[in-house]
Amino acid sequence: MKRTIFLTAFVGLLAISLTSCGTASLKTIDLSASANSTGGFFELKGEGSTIQLTATGNYTYGPTKDLSNLVTYTVTPDGVDSNFFQALPAPPEDITISKTGLLTAVDPFVCTYQDVGTPTLAVWVLTGSYKVVATYRGVSSQPVYVGMASAAGPAVSPDPGACGP
Repeated sequence: MKRTIFLTAFVGLLAISLTSCGTASLKTIDLSASANSTGGFFELKGEGSTIQLTATGNYTYGPTKDLSNLVTYTVTPDGVDSNFFQALPAPPEDITISKTGLLTAVDPFVCTYQDVGTPTLAVWVLTGSYKVVATYRGVSSQPVYVGMASAAGPAVSPDPGACGP
């Protein structure tokens, strides 16, 4: 009787392991940051400023896992530098990202905001940003966007020298 129960349990476990039903697979990756963020938008403010991104893996079952050191990060420029109205350059100019997800504002510094307000009221619009996506084992995160205020704003601004809200 004990052998029959043991053999039945063993065959059941063997069947589960052979069909991969017992293996958790990666469903999604959430990309987030704790500082200077609003939803999926982050800001690098000031020369040399940094933001640490966190890539969290969500599996079919079981706990989430920090994948920040395992993912591949892709950073894509979109828009213009409001100082010169030229396309934002591709990294490693203006922005770098480490293998661990640390974003850093680097020289040449840029301003991706423009003040379209009046001399007494600043109204900021975004002229560009960097899109960041994390990928691991064929699964990509939602994009997050990074605005840059690492340089002074344009001289024609209602508040000359200012960059960003």
